Amino acid sequence: MNKYINQILKSESEQLNKLKEIVKKSILEEKLILDNLLHPPKEVLTKGQLLSDKVAEFGGSWAFIITFFIILATWILFNSIALTKFIFDPYPFILMNLILSCVAALQAPIIMMSQNRKEEKDRKRSENDYMINLKAELEIKSLNQKIDLLIEEQIKVLFESQAKQLEILKEIQNKI
Repeated sequence: MNKYINQILKSESEQLNKLKEIVKKSILEEKLILDNLLHPPKEVLTKGQLLSDKVAEFGGSWAFIITFFIILATWILFNSIALTKFIFDPYPFILMNLILSCVAALQAPIIMMSQNRKEEKDRKRSENDYMINLKAELEIKSLNQKIDLLIEEQIKVLFESQAKQLEILKEIQNKI
């Protein structure tokens, strides 16, 4: 009988050790994932990409709007008020319109390049989130299977111990 109890205790101890190892492994894997998410690898940018980011950053700022407004106002005022010999762009401001068109024609594609690169980065981040969610789902499924297996083993042990107890009771009853 002592042998049987020791066998049951040993079996439960082995199951607990297996569970501890599973938990340790899960914690280590989770730590690796968190480290990768918190410290992603540095992105290597070309000079063109850096330039497009700077242009997009400046072109979408109040500093650009205010500076551009001041330059335009100064241009219009100078060409409206200045003496005839100093005027370089008379009233319809054709030269100013040409420069504005050139700025818009160059600035728009540069901003689009920056936005496309950031969109690609967002797409990669979304894929990473999807993979993490998928891994979590698989881990949950695996844990459910492990719990089901443990429950089956415990039920098996309970039935075996119950059968052994019934045998012992029959032996006791036969002796009486």
